[in-house]
Amino acid sequence: MSTTRRTFLKQTAILGAAAFCSPLFAGSTVSGSKMKLGLCTYQWGKDWDLPTLLANCEKARVYGLELRTEHKHGVEPRLSTAERAEVRKRFADSPVVFVGYGANAEYHSPDPATVRKNIELSKELVKLVADCGGSGVKVKPNNLPKDVPQEKTIAQIAASLNEVGKYAADFNQEIRLEVHGQCSKLPIMKSIIDQVSEKNVGICWNCNGEDLQGDGLAANFKLVRDRFGTTAHVRELDSEDYPYSELFQLFLASNYGGWILLECRKDPADKIAALNEQRLLFEKLTG
Repeated sequence: MSTTRRTFLKQTAILGAAAFCSPLFAGSTVSGSKMKLGLCTYQWGKDWDLPTLLANCEKARVYGLELRTEHKHGVEPRLSTAERAEVRKRFADSPVVFVGYGANAEYHSPDPATVRKNIELSKELVKLVADCGGSGVKVKPNNLPKDVPQEKTIAQIAASLNEVGKYAADFNQEIRLEVHGQCSKLPIMKSIIDQVSEKNVGICWNCNGEDLQGDGLAANFKLVRDRFGTTAHVRELDSEDYPYSELFQLFLASNYGGWILLECRKDPADKIAALNEQRLLFEKLTG
């Protein structure tokens, strides 16, 4: 891409305020909504190689993918330049968009060497995703070591994100901070993101039970909505343990225009049929 770093930062300064006007959002859109449905290869898709993954998503009309590390598709930092070009070509030849990468990189450890290792892994993955035609890397905060002041860990996580975000901006990549682990309470996430100055770092909503704590879903959503990135994770949309109808009303009311990525937990025998069912539920919720 020819976009300069300055231009990219200007674009990403409006993270979550509206849909990005970029090829990231190519594909069909539900009428009345700017959101798009995609799949995390968390459980569904983890055992499919990349050609099968793309073919099955196309069959189910689910046109976005967040690829997870250590899954059968094999998109990993070890790929050669030629292999990365092949991954890019496979997506280019498919209607399915490479939304980004789901990493296990985390920045909470009290051991500086461990934090450095995770920062460098994040940078490797940024380069991998850029080479393969994706637009961002999902990372985790992740925990709050009990023997360390919480404020210190939060500041360390934020500093790590600033370093990774600055590096990622040079590759036109977004860093997506998943609401995860012991940092899942939204006031904690806000404390982290408030110290992150790099505007290409955004929060990836994750549909946790903690979202419903305190003053409830709407208040927690509002707490971090202005720093949403371009991905959000959901479980099965017919789950009874999370108020998806209320969540989607909040998405719609705030004009969210990102990718809603299925991070499903069940193990249906026919995953293509299950994906179709989830797409229909998504269309109903966003229609």
